[in-house]
Amino acid sequence: MSKSKLHRQLSKLVAGCLFLVTAVCSSGARAQEQTPNVNLPYSYQFYQKLNKQVYDVDTRMHSSIRGYYADDTLLVQRYQQLMNLGVDSNVYRKWVRRKITDEHLLNFQSEDYNIYADFLPDFQIGREFNDGQGTWKNTRGYQIGGTIGKKFSFYTNGFENQAVFANYLTRFINTNQVVPSEMSGKLGEKTKDWAYVTALVSYTPNKYLNFALGYDKNFIGDGYRSMLLSDVAANYSFFRLRATVGNIQYQTIFSYMLDNQAPPLTDDRRLGSRGKWNAMHYVDWNISNRFSLGLFQAVTWADAEPEGKRGFDFNYIHPFVFLRPIESANSSSPDKMRLGMNVKYEVSKKAAVYGQFLFDEFVAKEVFNGSGFWANKWAVQLGLRGSDLFKVENLNYLAEFNTARPYTYSHFQRLTSYSGMNQPLAHPMGANFREFLGIVNYSYKRFDFQGQASYARYGMDPAGLNYGSNIFLSYNTRVHDYGNHVGQGLETDLYFLEAKVSYLLNPKYNLRIELGGVYRNEKSVEFTQKTKLITFGLRSSFRNLYQDF
Repeated sequence: MSKSKLHRQLSKLVAGCLFLVTAVCSSGARAQEQTPNVNLPYSYQFYQKLNKQVYDVDTRMHSSIRGYYADDTLLVQRYQQLMNLGVDSNVYRKWVRRKITDEHLLNFQSEDYNIYADFLPDFQIGREFNDGQGTWKNTRGYQIGGTIGKKFSFYTNGFENQAVFANYLTRFINTNQVVPSEMSGKLGEKTKDWAYVTALVSYTPNKYLNFALGYDKNFIGDGYRSMLLSDVAANYSFFRLRATVGNIQYQTIFSYMLDNQAPPLTDDRRLGSRGKWNAMHYVDWNISNRFSLGLFQAVTWADAEPEGKRGFDFNYIHPFVFLRPIESANSSSPDKMRLGMNVKYEVSKKAAVYGQFLFDEFVAKEVFNGSGFWANKWAVQLGLRGSDLFKVENLNYLAEFNTARPYTYSHFQRLTSYSGMNQPLAHPMGANFREFLGIVNYSYKRFDFQGQASYARYGMDPAGLNYGSNIFLSYNTRVHDYGNHVGQGLETDLYFLEAKVSYLLNPKYNLRIELGGVYRNEKSVEFTQKTKLITFGLRSSFRNLYQDF
Protein backbone atom coordinates (compact mmCIF):
# COMPACT_ATOMS: atom_id res chain seq x y z
CA MET A 1 0.00 0.00 0.00
CA SER A 2 1.37 3.45 -0.91
CA LYS A 3 1.89 6.05 1.78
CA SER A 4 -0.65 8.42 0.26
CA LYS A 5 -3.30 5.71 0.04
CA LEU A 6 -2.64 4.67 3.64
CA HIS A 7 -3.01 8.23 4.89
CA ARG A 8 -6.25 8.69 2.90
CA GLN A 9 -7.64 5.52 4.44
CA LEU A 10 -7.03 6.90 7.91
CA SER A 11 -8.10 10.49 7.32
CA LYS A 12 -11.81 9.89 7.86
CA LEU A 13 -11.12 7.88 11.00
CA VAL A 14 -9.04 10.51 12.75
CA ALA A 15 -10.49 13.69 11.29
CA GLY A 16 -13.15 13.97 13.97
CA CYS A 17 -10.81 13.49 16.88
CA LEU A 18 -8.18 15.82 15.46
CA PHE A 19 -10.82 18.51 15.05
CA LEU A 20 -11.62 18.12 18.72
CA VAL A 21 -7.94 18.31 19.55
CA THR A 22 -7.58 21.60 17.70
CA ALA A 23 -10.71 23.09 19.21
CA VAL A 24 -9.98 22.09 22.76
CA CYS A 25 -6.27 22.84 22.72
CA SER A 26 -6.91 26.41 21.61
CA SER A 27 -8.11 27.29 25.10
CA GLY A 28 -4.70 26.40 26.56
CA ALA A 29 -6.06 25.69 30.02
CA ARG A 30 -3.98 23.87 32.64
CA ALA A 31 -5.04 21.48 35.40
CA GLN A 32 -3.97 18.39 37.30
CA GLU A 33 -3.33 15.31 35.18
CA GLN A 34 -6.21 12.83 34.93
CA THR A 35 -6.59 9.34 33.47
CA PRO A 36 -10.26 8.49 32.83
CA ASN A 37 -10.69 5.89 30.08
CA VAL A 38 -7.11 6.17 28.84
CA ASN A 39 -6.19 3.51 26.30
CA LEU A 40 -2.75 2.02 27.01
CA PRO A 41 -1.15 1.05 23.66
CA TYR A 42 0.10 -2.51 24.03
CA SER A 43 3.79 -3.29 24.26
CA TYR A 44 5.33 -6.11 26.28
CA GLN A 45 8.12 -3.84 27.53
CA PHE A 46 5.56 -1.52 29.16
CA TYR A 47 2.86 -4.02 30.17
CA GLN A 48 5.21 -6.29 32.12
CA LYS A 49 5.63 -3.37 34.54
CA LEU A 50 1.92 -3.83 35.38
CA ASN A 51 2.34 -7.48 36.46
CA LYS A 52 1.65 -6.94 40.16
CA GLN A 53 -1.57 -5.04 39.46
CA VAL A 54 -2.84 -7.33 36.71
CA TYR A 55 -1.95 -10.70 38.26
CA ASP A 56 -3.23 -10.20 41.81
CA VAL A 57 -5.04 -12.93 43.74
CA ASP A 58 -7.02 -10.31 45.65
CA THR A 59 -8.70 -8.95 42.50
CA ARG A 60 -10.35 -10.17 39.32
CA MET A 61 -8.95 -8.42 36.26
CA HIS A 62 -9.51 -9.63 32.70
CA SER A 63 -5.82 -9.87 31.95
CA SER A 64 -6.04 -11.59 28.56
CA ILE A 65 -7.95 -8.84 26.72
CA ARG A 66 -5.42 -6.19 25.65
CA GLY A 67 -4.84 -3.24 25.38
CA TYR A 68 -6.02 -2.14 28.76
CA TYR A 69 -7.82 1.02 29.79
CA ALA A 70 -6.49 2.99 32.75
CA ASP A 71 -9.95 3.80 34.07
CA ASP A 72 -9.65 0.58 36.09
CA THR A 73 -8.77 1.51 39.68
CA LEU A 74 -6.18 -1.27 39.69
CA LEU A 75 -4.17 0.41 36.97
CA VAL A 76 -4.62 4.13 37.57
CA GLN A 77 -2.15 4.45 40.42
CA ARG A 78 0.51 2.30 38.77
CA TYR A 79 0.01 4.02 35.42
CA GLN A 80 0.52 7.40 37.05
CA GLN A 81 3.69 6.15 38.74
CA LEU A 82 5.12 4.97 35.43
CA MET A 83 4.16 8.16 33.62
CA ASN A 84 5.91 10.23 36.29
CA LEU A 85 8.93 8.02 36.91
CA GLY A 86 11.84 10.19 38.03
CA VAL A 87 9.83 13.41 37.64
CA ASP A 88 10.20 15.88 40.53
CA SER A 89 7.59 18.64 40.29
CA ASN A 90 9.25 20.54 43.14
CA VAL A 91 12.45 21.12 41.18
CA TYR A 92 12.55 24.07 38.80
CA ARG A 93 13.77 23.13 35.34
CA LYS A 94 13.94 25.14 32.15
CA TRP A 95 11.43 24.51 29.36
CA VAL A 96 13.80 22.50 27.14
CA ARG A 97 14.88 20.26 30.02
CA ARG A 98 11.26 19.61 31.05
CA LYS A 99 10.25 18.60 27.50
CA ILE A 100 13.16 16.19 27.21
CA THR A 101 12.87 14.53 30.63
CA ASP A 102 9.52 15.28 32.32
CA GLU A 103 6.65 16.43 30.08
CA HIS A 104 4.82 15.96 26.83
CA LEU A 105 5.93 18.27 24.05
CA LEU A 106 2.43 19.77 24.09
CA ASN A 107 -0.10 19.21 26.86
CA PHE A 108 -3.45 20.93 27.36
CA GLN A 109 -5.54 20.07 30.40
CA SER A 110 -8.63 21.08 32.31
CA GLU A 111 -11.22 19.30 34.42
CA ASP A 112 -12.91 18.17 31.20
CA TYR A 113 -10.04 17.12 28.98
CA ASN A 114 -6.40 16.10 28.78
CA ILE A 115 -4.72 16.26 25.36
CA TYR A 116 -1.07 15.76 24.51
CA ALA A 117 1.25 15.57 21.49
CA ASP A 118 4.84 14.37 21.12
CA PHE A 119 7.61 13.87 18.61
CA LEU A 120 8.67 10.20 18.50
CA PRO A 121 12.17 9.51 17.22
CA ASP A 122 13.68 6.09 16.58
CA PHE A 123 17.27 6.64 15.48
CA GLN A 124 19.55 3.59 15.54
CA ILE A 125 22.96 2.62 14.28
CA GLY A 126 24.38 -0.87 14.41
CA ARG A 127 27.03 -3.27 13.28
CA GLU A 128 26.55 -6.79 11.99
CA PHE A 129 29.79 -8.62 12.64
CA ASN A 130 29.24 -11.60 10.34
CA ASP A 131 29.56 -9.67 7.09
CA GLY A 132 30.92 -6.40 8.47
CA GLN A 133 28.01 -4.31 7.25
CA GLY A 134 26.46 -1.42 9.11
CA THR A 135 22.77 -1.19 9.97
CA TRP A 136 20.76 1.92 10.69
CA LYS A 137 17.24 3.18 11.17
CA ASN A 138 15.92 6.71 10.70
CA THR A 139 12.36 7.10 12.01
CA ARG A 140 10.51 10.34 12.62
CA GLY A 141 7.18 9.92 14.31
CA TYR A 142 4.46 11.67 16.25
CA GLN A 143 1.70 10.83 18.67
CA ILE A 144 -1.47 12.72 19.57
CA GLY A 145 -3.83 11.44 22.21
CA GLY A 146 -5.99 12.23 25.16
CA THR A 147 -9.39 12.16 26.81
CA ILE A 148 -12.41 14.41 26.57
CA GLY A 149 -14.69 13.97 29.53
CA LYS A 150 -14.73 10.55 31.14
CA LYS A 151 -16.23 8.72 28.18
CA PHE A 152 -14.24 9.64 25.09
CA SER A 153 -10.56 8.98 24.34
CA PHE A 154 -8.47 8.94 21.19
CA TYR A 155 -4.95 8.12 20.09
CA THR A 156 -3.03 8.34 16.83
CA ASN A 157 0.58 8.03 15.82
CA GLY A 158 2.51 7.97 12.58
CA PHE A 159 6.04 7.12 11.52
CA GLU A 160 8.12 7.83 8.42
CA ASN A 161 10.96 5.30 8.17
CA GLN A 162 14.12 4.47 6.27
CA ALA A 163 16.41 1.63 7.33
CA VAL A 164 19.06 -0.92 6.49
CA PHE A 165 18.35 -4.08 8.50
CA ALA A 166 20.34 -7.08 9.65
CA ASN A 167 20.74 -9.88 7.11
CA TYR A 168 17.95 -12.18 8.36
CA LEU A 169 15.43 -9.31 8.47
CA THR A 170 16.44 -8.17 4.98
CA ARG A 171 15.79 -11.68 3.66
CA PHE A 172 12.38 -11.76 5.35
CA ILE A 173 11.39 -8.35 3.94
CA ASN A 174 12.56 -9.18 0.42
CA THR A 175 10.57 -12.42 0.48
CA ASN A 176 7.35 -11.16 2.09
CA GLN A 177 7.42 -7.52 0.95
CA VAL A 178 6.52 -6.22 4.40
CA VAL A 179 8.54 -4.85 7.30
CA PRO A 180 7.90 -7.14 10.31
CA SER A 181 5.00 -5.90 12.46
CA GLU A 182 4.69 -2.73 10.37
CA MET A 183 3.77 -2.20 6.71
CA SER A 184 4.85 -2.54 3.09
CA GLY A 185 6.40 0.33 1.15
CA LYS A 186 9.38 1.01 -1.11
CA LEU A 187 11.31 -2.06 -0.09
CA GLY A 188 14.41 -2.06 -2.24
CA GLU A 189 17.08 -4.73 -2.16
CA LYS A 190 18.97 -3.07 0.69
CA THR A 191 17.49 0.23 1.88
CA LYS A 192 13.84 0.08 2.96
CA ASP A 193 11.43 3.03 2.98
CA TRP A 194 7.95 2.75 4.50
CA ALA A 195 5.28 4.50 6.58
CA TYR A 196 3.30 3.26 9.58
CA VAL A 197 0.17 4.81 11.09
CA THR A 198 -2.10 3.96 14.03
CA ALA A 199 -5.45 5.48 15.04
CA LEU A 200 -7.99 4.56 17.72
CA VAL A 201 -11.16 6.31 18.90
CA SER A 202 -12.82 4.93 22.04
CA TYR A 203 -16.20 5.67 23.64
CA THR A 204 -17.30 4.31 27.03
CA PRO A 205 -20.92 5.28 27.70
CA ASN A 206 -21.03 3.47 31.06
CA LYS A 207 -19.08 0.97 33.15
CA TYR A 208 -20.51 -1.93 31.17
CA LEU A 209 -19.69 -1.00 27.56
CA ASN A 210 -16.82 0.24 25.46
CA PHE A 211 -16.83 0.90 21.70
CA ALA A 212 -13.66 1.43 19.68
CA LEU A 213 -13.02 2.24 16.03
CA GLY A 214 -9.44 1.79 15.01
CA TYR A 215 -6.66 1.20 12.55
CA ASP A 216 -4.49 -0.70 14.97
CA LYS A 217 -3.89 -4.20 16.40
CA ASN A 218 -5.43 -6.44 19.05
CA PHE A 219 -4.00 -9.07 21.38
CA ILE A 220 -5.66 -11.94 23.26
CA GLY A 221 -3.70 -13.88 25.84
CA ASP A 222 -1.49 -13.73 28.92
CA GLY A 223 1.77 -14.63 27.21
CA TYR A 224 4.45 -12.98 25.13
CA ARG A 225 3.12 -14.81 22.06
CA SER A 226 -0.52 -15.57 21.32
CA MET A 227 -1.83 -18.57 19.42
CA LEU A 228 -5.29 -16.96 19.17
CA LEU A 229 -4.72 -13.35 18.12
CA SER A 230 -1.46 -11.43 18.43
CA ASP A 231 -0.05 -8.08 17.32
CA VAL A 232 2.59 -9.57 15.02
CA ALA A 233 1.02 -8.46 11.73
CA ALA A 234 0.45 -4.98 10.32
CA ASN A 235 -2.30 -2.64 11.50
CA TYR A 236 -5.80 -3.22 10.17
CA SER A 237 -9.18 -1.48 10.29
CA PHE A 238 -11.63 -2.74 12.91
CA PHE A 239 -14.66 -2.02 15.04
CA ARG A 240 -14.48 -3.42 18.57
CA LEU A 241 -17.09 -3.87 21.28
CA ARG A 242 -16.33 -4.77 24.90
CA ALA A 243 -19.05 -5.56 27.41
CA THR A 244 -18.45 -6.29 31.09
CA VAL A 245 -21.06 -7.76 33.42
CA GLY A 246 -19.87 -8.98 36.81
CA ASN A 247 -17.01 -11.42 36.32
CA ILE A 248 -17.58 -11.83 32.58
CA GLN A 249 -16.07 -9.66 29.86
CA TYR A 250 -17.06 -10.09 26.23
CA GLN A 251 -15.17 -8.74 23.23
CA THR A 252 -16.13 -8.83 19.57
CA ILE A 253 -13.97 -7.51 16.73
CA PHE A 254 -15.04 -6.97 13.13
CA SER A 255 -11.95 -6.31 11.04
CA TYR A 256 -10.90 -5.74 7.45
CA MET A 257 -7.39 -6.80 6.44
CA LEU A 258 -5.27 -6.53 3.31
CA ASP A 259 -2.99 -8.95 1.49
CA ASN A 260 -0.96 -7.30 -1.26
CA GLN A 261 0.20 -10.64 -2.67
CA ALA A 262 -3.18 -12.35 -2.97
CA PRO A 263 -4.14 -12.98 -6.62
CA PRO A 264 -7.17 -11.17 -8.08
CA LEU A 265 -10.36 -13.09 -8.64
CA THR A 266 -10.37 -12.66 -12.43
CA ASP A 267 -8.56 -10.71 -15.11
CA ASP A 268 -11.17 -7.99 -14.59
CA ARG A 269 -9.52 -5.58 -12.16
CA ARG A 270 -12.90 -4.35 -10.98
CA LEU A 271 -13.41 -7.79 -9.44
CA GLY A 272 -9.87 -8.22 -8.22
CA SER A 273 -9.73 -8.30 -4.43
CA ARG A 274 -6.93 -8.24 -1.91
CA GLY A 275 -9.04 -7.76 1.18
CA LYS A 276 -10.81 -10.03 3.66
CA TRP A 277 -13.09 -9.77 6.68
CA ASN A 278 -12.85 -11.30 10.13
CA ALA A 279 -15.37 -11.64 12.95
CA MET A 280 -13.66 -12.53 16.22
CA HIS A 281 -15.51 -13.19 19.49
CA TYR A 282 -13.94 -13.77 22.89
CA VAL A 283 -15.60 -14.35 26.27
CA ASP A 284 -13.44 -14.17 29.41
CA TRP A 285 -14.88 -15.50 32.68
CA ASN A 286 -13.11 -14.87 35.99
CA ILE A 287 -14.39 -17.97 37.75
CA SER A 288 -12.53 -17.01 40.93
CA ASN A 289 -9.86 -14.58 42.03
CA ARG A 290 -7.26 -17.04 40.77
CA PHE A 291 -8.80 -18.84 37.81
CA SER A 292 -10.12 -17.50 34.51
CA LEU A 293 -11.34 -19.19 31.35
CA GLY A 294 -11.70 -17.58 27.93
CA LEU A 295 -13.46 -18.96 24.84
CA PHE A 296 -12.48 -17.73 21.38
CA GLN A 297 -13.97 -18.07 17.92
CA ALA A 298 -13.02 -16.40 14.66
CA VAL A 299 -14.34 -16.63 11.13
CA THR A 300 -12.57 -15.30 8.04
CA TRP A 301 -14.22 -14.70 4.70
CA ALA A 302 -13.35 -13.02 1.41
CA ASP A 303 -14.58 -12.56 -2.13
CA ALA A 304 -14.78 -15.79 -4.08
CA GLU A 305 -15.44 -17.11 -7.56
CA PRO A 306 -17.87 -16.99 -9.24
CA GLU A 307 -19.78 -14.44 -7.15
CA GLY A 308 -17.13 -11.73 -7.32
CA LYS A 309 -17.11 -9.06 -4.66
CA ARG A 310 -18.94 -10.15 -1.52
CA GLY A 311 -18.13 -7.44 0.99
CA PHE A 312 -19.13 -7.54 4.63
CA ASP A 313 -21.38 -10.49 5.47
CA PHE A 314 -24.11 -9.29 7.83
CA ASN A 315 -24.78 -12.90 8.82
CA TYR A 316 -21.84 -12.46 11.19
CA ILE A 317 -22.86 -9.15 12.76
CA HIS A 318 -24.72 -10.71 15.68
CA PRO A 319 -22.13 -10.60 18.48
CA PHE A 320 -23.55 -13.38 20.68
CA VAL A 321 -24.41 -15.98 18.04
CA PHE A 322 -22.38 -19.17 17.77
CA LEU A 323 -20.97 -18.82 14.29
CA ARG A 324 -20.51 -22.41 13.16
CA PRO A 325 -24.19 -22.90 12.16
CA ILE A 326 -24.09 -19.66 10.16
CA GLU A 327 -20.79 -20.52 8.50
CA SER A 328 -22.05 -24.00 7.64
CA ALA A 329 -25.35 -22.62 6.35
CA ASN A 330 -23.50 -20.78 3.58
CA SER A 331 -23.51 -23.55 1.00
CA SER A 332 -20.11 -24.12 -0.63
CA SER A 333 -18.83 -21.53 1.83
CA PRO A 334 -15.22 -20.37 1.45
CA ASP A 335 -15.38 -19.06 5.04
CA LYS A 336 -12.91 -20.39 7.59
CA MET A 337 -13.76 -20.98 11.26
CA ARG A 338 -11.24 -21.28 14.12
CA LEU A 339 -12.02 -22.06 17.78
CA GLY A 340 -9.85 -21.72 20.87
CA MET A 341 -9.55 -21.15 24.59
CA ASN A 342 -7.34 -19.24 27.01
CA VAL A 343 -6.82 -20.29 30.65
CA LYS A 344 -5.01 -18.60 33.53
CA TYR A 345 -4.42 -19.64 37.12
CA GLU A 346 -2.67 -17.41 39.65
CA VAL A 347 -0.62 -19.86 41.69
CA SER A 348 0.54 -17.19 44.12
CA LYS A 349 0.23 -13.45 44.68
CA LYS A 350 3.06 -12.80 42.21
CA ALA A 351 2.96 -15.71 39.74
CA ALA A 352 0.49 -17.11 37.21
CA VAL A 353 0.42 -20.08 34.86
CA TYR A 354 -1.42 -19.71 31.58
CA GLY A 355 -2.18 -21.56 28.39
CA GLN A 356 -3.99 -21.50 25.07
CA PHE A 357 -5.42 -24.11 22.75
CA LEU A 358 -6.63 -23.47 19.20
CA PHE A 359 -8.57 -25.85 16.96
CA ASP A 360 -8.17 -24.92 13.32
CA GLU A 361 -9.65 -28.12 11.96
CA PHE A 362 -9.94 -31.77 12.98
CA VAL A 363 -11.55 -35.08 12.12
CA ALA A 364 -12.76 -36.78 15.30
CA LYS A 365 -11.91 -40.35 14.29
CA GLU A 366 -8.36 -39.31 13.38
CA VAL A 367 -7.53 -37.30 16.51
CA PHE A 368 -6.32 -40.09 18.83
CA ASN A 369 -5.23 -42.82 16.42
CA GLY A 370 -1.73 -41.42 15.93
CA SER A 371 -1.94 -41.45 12.15
CA GLY A 372 -0.67 -37.90 11.70
CA PHE A 373 -3.70 -36.92 9.62
CA TRP A 374 -3.08 -33.56 7.93
CA ALA A 375 -6.44 -32.03 8.95
CA ASN A 376 -5.83 -32.44 12.69
CA LYS A 377 -4.62 -28.86 12.91
CA TRP A 378 -4.13 -27.31 16.32
CA ALA A 379 -1.84 -25.02 18.31
CA VAL A 380 -0.89 -24.97 22.00
CA GLN A 381 0.71 -22.52 24.42
CA LEU A 382 1.87 -23.14 28.02
CA GLY A 383 3.56 -20.52 30.17
CA LEU A 384 4.53 -19.14 33.56
CA ARG A 385 4.96 -15.47 34.36
CA GLY A 386 5.44 -13.41 37.48
CA SER A 387 7.11 -10.54 39.29
CA ASP A 388 9.75 -10.02 42.00
CA LEU A 389 11.73 -13.14 41.10
CA PHE A 390 14.00 -14.30 43.98
CA LYS A 391 12.25 -11.59 46.05
CA VAL A 392 13.96 -8.89 43.98
CA GLU A 393 11.50 -6.04 43.45
CA ASN A 394 10.73 -5.23 39.79
CA LEU A 395 12.46 -8.37 38.52
CA ASN A 396 9.81 -9.78 36.17
CA TYR A 397 10.02 -13.06 34.28
CA LEU A 398 8.22 -15.20 31.71
CA ALA A 399 8.81 -18.76 30.47
CA GLU A 400 6.75 -20.05 27.57
CA PHE A 401 6.27 -23.00 25.20
CA ASN A 402 4.45 -22.69 21.87
CA THR A 403 3.73 -25.22 19.14
CA ALA A 404 1.53 -25.54 16.06
CA ARG A 405 1.01 -28.61 13.88
CA PRO A 406 1.64 -28.51 10.14
CA TYR A 407 -0.96 -26.67 8.03
CA THR A 408 -2.50 -24.94 11.07
CA TYR A 409 -3.82 -21.44 10.21
CA SER A 410 -3.76 -22.21 6.46
CA HIS A 411 -6.77 -22.62 4.15
CA PHE A 412 -7.47 -23.80 0.62
CA GLN A 413 -6.76 -20.26 -0.61
CA ARG A 414 -4.16 -17.73 0.50
CA LEU A 415 -6.59 -14.91 1.21
CA THR A 416 -8.50 -16.72 3.97
CA SER A 417 -5.43 -17.96 5.79
CA TYR A 418 -5.11 -16.59 9.33
CA SER A 419 -2.94 -13.67 8.31
CA GLY A 420 -2.80 -9.96 7.54
CA MET A 421 -0.50 -8.09 5.15
CA ASN A 422 1.79 -11.10 4.55
CA GLN A 423 2.26 -11.99 8.23
CA PRO A 424 0.49 -14.45 10.57
CA LEU A 425 -2.17 -13.20 12.98
CA ALA A 426 -0.95 -15.62 15.65
CA HIS A 427 2.66 -16.79 16.00
CA PRO A 428 5.29 -15.17 13.71
CA MET A 429 6.65 -18.62 12.71
CA GLY A 430 3.32 -19.63 11.19
CA ALA A 431 2.96 -23.39 11.76
CA ASN A 432 4.92 -26.66 11.93
CA PHE A 433 7.16 -25.57 14.83
CA ARG A 434 7.99 -25.89 18.53
CA GLU A 435 9.36 -22.95 20.48
CA PHE A 436 10.73 -22.46 24.01
CA LEU A 437 11.40 -18.91 25.18
CA GLY A 438 12.22 -17.00 28.33
CA ILE A 439 12.29 -13.29 29.11
CA VAL A 440 13.65 -11.54 32.21
CA ASN A 441 13.23 -7.81 32.80
CA TYR A 442 14.57 -5.70 35.66
CA SER A 443 13.83 -2.03 36.31
CA TYR A 444 15.80 0.23 38.63
CA LYS A 445 14.72 3.87 38.69
CA ARG A 446 15.06 4.95 35.04
CA PHE A 447 17.23 1.99 34.01
CA ASP A 448 15.76 -1.05 32.24
CA PHE A 449 17.53 -4.38 31.68
CA GLN A 450 16.00 -7.11 29.54
CA GLY A 451 17.27 -10.49 28.40
CA GLN A 452 15.53 -12.93 26.07
CA ALA A 453 16.47 -16.43 24.98
CA SER A 454 14.54 -18.76 22.67
CA TYR A 455 14.99 -22.04 20.86
CA ALA A 456 12.74 -23.27 18.05
CA ARG A 457 12.65 -26.31 15.81
CA TYR A 458 10.59 -26.13 12.65
CA GLY A 459 10.29 -27.69 9.23
CA MET A 460 11.08 -25.52 6.24
CA ASP A 461 9.73 -26.28 2.78
CA PRO A 462 12.16 -27.61 0.16
CA ALA A 463 11.62 -25.94 -3.21
CA GLY A 464 8.19 -26.71 -4.64
CA LEU A 465 6.92 -28.72 -1.64
CA ASN A 466 4.44 -27.81 1.10
CA TYR A 467 5.19 -29.43 4.46
CA GLY A 468 2.87 -27.11 6.37
CA SER A 469 5.06 -24.27 7.69
CA ASN A 470 4.01 -21.56 5.24
CA ILE A 471 0.42 -20.65 6.15
CA PHE A 472 -0.04 -18.77 2.86
CA LEU A 473 0.17 -21.95 0.78
CA SER A 474 -3.04 -23.83 0.05
CA TYR A 475 -3.33 -26.97 2.14
CA ASN A 476 -4.48 -28.71 -1.06
CA THR A 477 -0.81 -28.68 -2.09
CA ARG A 478 0.24 -30.76 0.97
CA VAL A 479 2.88 -33.44 0.51
CA HIS A 480 0.85 -36.29 2.07
CA ASP A 481 -2.37 -36.91 4.02
CA TYR A 482 -0.95 -39.11 6.79
CA GLY A 483 2.27 -39.28 8.77
CA ASN A 484 2.48 -35.54 9.36
CA HIS A 485 4.40 -34.34 12.43
CA VAL A 486 5.81 -31.12 13.84
CA GLY A 487 9.19 -30.33 12.26
CA GLN A 488 8.62 -32.29 9.05
CA GLY A 489 10.31 -31.06 5.91
CA LEU A 490 13.75 -29.50 6.14
CA GLU A 491 14.31 -29.77 9.89
CA THR A 492 15.73 -26.46 11.13
CA ASP A 493 16.95 -25.22 14.51
CA LEU A 494 16.85 -21.58 15.55
CA TYR A 495 18.74 -20.14 18.54
CA PHE A 496 17.99 -16.54 19.43
CA LEU A 497 19.52 -14.42 22.20
CA GLU A 498 18.89 -10.73 22.82
CA ALA A 499 19.95 -8.32 25.55
CA LYS A 500 18.96 -4.67 26.00
CA VAL A 501 19.99 -1.96 28.41
CA SER A 502 18.13 1.34 28.32
CA TYR A 503 17.94 4.58 30.24
CA LEU A 504 14.56 6.31 30.27
CA LEU A 505 14.80 10.00 29.42
CA ASN A 506 11.08 10.83 29.39
CA PRO A 507 8.37 8.45 30.66
CA LYS A 508 5.55 10.38 28.96
CA TYR A 509 6.47 9.06 25.52
CA ASN A 510 8.98 6.36 26.46
CA LEU A 511 11.98 8.29 25.15
CA ARG A 512 15.08 6.29 25.98
CA ILE A 513 18.70 5.67 25.11
CA GLU A 514 19.11 1.99 24.30
CA LEU A 515 22.02 -0.39 23.75
CA GLY A 516 21.17 -3.82 22.39
CA GLY A 517 22.77 -7.00 21.14
CA VAL A 518 21.41 -9.96 19.15
CA TYR A 519 22.84 -13.40 18.49
CA ARG A 520 20.88 -15.53 16.04
CA ASN A 521 21.83 -18.91 14.62
CA GLU A 522 19.57 -20.71 12.14
CA LYS A 523 20.84 -24.03 10.84
CA SER A 524 19.81 -27.19 9.06
CA VAL A 525 21.65 -29.91 7.14
CA GLU A 526 21.63 -27.63 4.08
CA PHE A 527 22.62 -24.22 5.49
CA THR A 528 23.79 -22.20 8.48
CA GLN A 529 22.94 -18.50 8.82
CA LYS A 530 24.36 -16.53 11.74
CA THR A 531 23.71 -13.00 12.92
CA LYS A 532 25.79 -11.14 15.49
CA LEU A 533 24.44 -7.63 15.85
CA ILE A 534 24.94 -4.70 18.20
CA THR A 535 22.80 -1.55 18.07
CA PHE A 536 22.68 1.82 19.79
CA GLY A 537 19.98 4.42 19.49
CA LEU A 538 17.58 7.05 20.72
CA ARG A 539 14.16 5.41 20.74
CA SER A 540 10.59 6.26 21.62
CA SER A 541 6.93 5.11 21.52
CA PHE A 542 4.89 2.22 22.94
CA ARG A 543 4.60 -0.58 20.35
CA ASN A 544 5.81 -4.12 19.70
CA LEU A 545 8.07 -4.61 16.69
CA TYR A 546 8.77 -8.34 16.56
CA GLN A 547 12.17 -9.30 15.14
CA ASP A 548 12.78 -12.40 17.26
CA PHE A 549 12.06 -15.11 14.74
